Amino acid sequence: MKDPIPDINERAQMMLRALIDRYVLDGQPVGSRTLAREAGLELSPATIRNVMSDLEELGFVASPHTSAGRIPTVQGYRFFVDSLLTVQPLDELAFEQMRLEIESEQGQKDLIESVTGMLSGITHLAGVVTLPRHEHSLFKQVEFLPLSDNRVLAILVTGDDEVQNRIIITDKKCSPAELQQASNYLNSLFAGKDIAEVRTTLLSEMQETRSTMNSMMITAMQMADQVLDNTEHGGFVMAGQTNLMEFEELCNIEKLRKLFDAFSKKRDMLHLLDQCVNAEGIQIFIGEESGYKMLDECSMVTAPYSVEGEALGVLGVIGPTRMAYDRVIPIVDATARLLGAALNQKD
Repeated sequence: MKDPIPDINERAQMMLRALIDRYVLDGQPVGSRTLAREAGLELSPATIRNVMSDLEELGFVASPHTSAGRIPTVQGYRFFVDSLLTVQPLDELAFEQMRLEIESEQGQKDLIESVTGMLSGITHLAGVVTLPRHEHSLFKQVEFLPLSDNRVLAILVTGDDEVQNRIIITDKKCSPAELQQASNYLNSLFAGKDIAEVRTTLLSEMQETRSTMNSMMITAMQMADQVLDNTEHGGFVMAGQTNLMEFEELCNIEKLRKLFDAFSKKRDMLHLLDQCVNAEGIQIFIGEESGYKMLDECSMVTAPYSVEGEALGVLGVIGPTRMAYDRVIPIVDATARLLGAALNQKD
């Protein structure tokens, strides 16, 4: 359970809001003189320093080593988002332009890709949309056939008898008997279950009970994870990842490499996005709140999209913690509603 966030007086709230607004704008630590001007408060430098010291003691701001100015912390952003943020709805013209762009797409794949690109283009951040879980497709059976080296052909059959073939890579070369044993194990465990449920079970099992699994079970789980990671019922589309290179705090090569590596591997991202599908409305993960190290300096704003009241997926944007939340939140919210409406018309 999270510790309760302490309350702060009105003057400190105004200064925190001014500091965050300024920091979001240019990414530079904010000094006392700039802060007094931005907040519109006629206060002495000593008073401002005292308020900043109080905010720092509460964990809302921090002082980088290279500057006398302050920057917001994750806790500062969380208080700002929960208590100080004023979100304005999109103006009608912008909403109508988004609606026309979304409704112009014909196929579902093109629609999802268009929405992802639109999210990225409007926000100048990375856009992400999970693919719809339309018919709650069931896991019927999976078979594995050996190929050369450590490659395996996985044949997945779903409840509507749709067959999907995937080439996956295993940690070691498996014999036909081992592959048969792995498929038998998975089929006995998951046959007849919803694929979304299977994916959720896989993720938790691989994280929590690995120590009690034998070698064959671990191999089977890893192969199933690769197969379902790429099914059309469990993937996501991303666009605009390179936008993140424009932010100074993210443009370190090592940080970007880890971030892009996480995007390409997908599993952790899917686990995080899956948490948002059945959530009510907008979800905001700030920095380490996501629980994933590679997103410690990023924020993610998401919203589920639904058809006839049933959540089919989630969409959102990923950017630095100093994103303009007041602008991003209504864009994500409107896009989710428009995508749900477009999918409803196509069904």
